[in-house]
Amino acid sequence: MSDTCAALPIVVLISGSGTNLQAIIDAARSGELPVDICAVISNRPAAAGLDRARAAGIQAEALDHREFDGREDFDRALAERIDAHAPALVVLAGFMRILTPGFVRHYHGRLLNIHPSLLPDFRGLNTHARVIEAGVDCHGASVHFVADELDGGPVVLQVEVPVHAGDTVETLAARVLEQEHRLYPLAIRWFAEGRLQLQNGTAILDGKPLNAPCLLDADTGALKRCP
Repeated sequence: MSDTCAALPIVVLISGSGTNLQAIIDAARSGELPVDICAVISNRPAAAGLDRARAAGIQAEALDHREFDGREDFDRALAERIDAHAPALVVLAGFMRILTPGFVRHYHGRLLNIHPSLLPDFRGLNTHARVIEAGVDCHGASVHFVADELDGGPVVLQVEVPVHAGDTVETLAARVLEQEHRLYPLAIRWFAEGRLQLQNGTAILDGKPLNAPCLLDADTGALKRCP
């Protein structure tokens, strides 16, 4: 990662351990992902993901949401921090904040999120526990453009993960997270290569509307379906 952004400049937002951040860092280092991570910003100063960023030579910044009077004030300050790096894409990688409509509009078409479920099913928190409680046999993860609605916005790419008898929240979460580390760098790469964009509320891949999300094969890592 260089001091001056080359390739596609991105900023990554995190709140926790940063394992998806690490997957993005690794893919960029290997040359598989043509991005330059200009900064990693966390709303939690003690987030372990900030240490991952520092270890990779990436600028790591903390902006504690508890120091602001409300979401609007925090989001305005966060946008200022982000915009100082002039990113072409903002990547939410375990950023556990509900974003205000003004923030989402400001980054319209250049704000991606990964969510641990097969959207639109199981939006919100505690997805793994809710999946087990619901008794479904298929779970997964989704990458989507961010919209005003919680975990809304056009879904770009998904991966399906089986739910096994006897699964706990921990075993299921680990199985999903392993696939997230494949899923997110691929979607970001599409955006960085100019293949993926948002037009009039629709995700466009290679010039064609995505009427349904592309599906990654959990076993091979290859695309299983891409309408």
